[in-house]
Amino acid sequence: MEIKHIKGQTFCIDTGMTYIPFYKIDNENIIMLDTGWADGEKEGLTAILENNHFKIVGIINTHAHIDHSGNDAYFKEKYNCPIAMTTAEAMICNSAINLKLYYSTLSLEEIFVHLGHMICHVDMLITPTQDSIEMCGITFKILHTPGHSPAHICLITPDDVAYIGDALISRDVMDGAKMPYAFILAEDLKSKEKLYKLNCSQYVVAHKGIYDNITELITNNIRFYKLRAEMIGDLITTPMTLEEVVQTVRKSFKIPIKDVYKYTLIERMLRSYIEYLSDTGIIKKAVNNGILRYYK
Repeated sequence: MEIKHIKGQTFCIDTGMTYIPFYKIDNENIIMLDTGWADGEKEGLTAILENNHFKIVGIINTHAHIDHSGNDAYFKEKYNCPIAMTTAEAMICNSAINLKLYYSTLSLEEIFVHLGHMICHVDMLITPTQDSIEMCGITFKILHTPGHSPAHICLITPDDVAYIGDALISRDVMDGAKMPYAFILAEDLKSKEKLYKLNCSQYVVAHKGIYDNITELITNNIRFYKLRAEMIGDLITTPMTLEEVVQTVRKSFKIPIKDVYKYTLIERMLRSYIEYLSDTGIIKKAVNNGILRYYK
């Protein structure tokens, strides 16, 4: 892991998997924008913070996904720092029961095993109409970009650096992504369109890039997600159950599924595309002989 200077007091930690920004209040105190993945990143993040004598005095999350808020509870206990998150995302990580509302295909026991470390109390709730947040005397602007998750936000530091989080993915990630995730694809596409109006000096995409201009990246993202939806729609050649769609997409996209957790993840990702295809009239659904099937 290494620290990259972006502009002014805005930096990010390159974990190898993601860029996690932070804002330096002074030589010791920092505000983290997301906290990364617990599994595989916690030790490295801890080491780089301690080696630079940094103390986390606040955390602002873009959203409550395992690779963005995975170390919230750990850092909150370690540094006794407040956490800010949108109201809907805060509800998700408030308890195991609430996590199951979002990760509905996992059993409660599986929630505890795979996601229990995400359970955390959020100190500062960001409302859907709030356009800024002050933490430790530092003001960050907010752009609401729901879709990738229920209430995803982008954050703009006092240095005019926009942290895009997962509202966009980099070209390199697009090149390797088989089926990028969106909670509600139609809303995610609307939020990507909203980013055209954002005018900042630099942009940080969590997975994974730093840009002076994101206009082309936005266009490529929208095209890429719509193309993936179109490809999935083209695979539904006859009336198919969800399981048949999963298996057809898995084989066509060459997605390995070796355990229950990976299966539920792929199914959750696919549902968003199926809902988008259904809402846009490309596919329809009907129950015949008690079985739900999707068809052109």
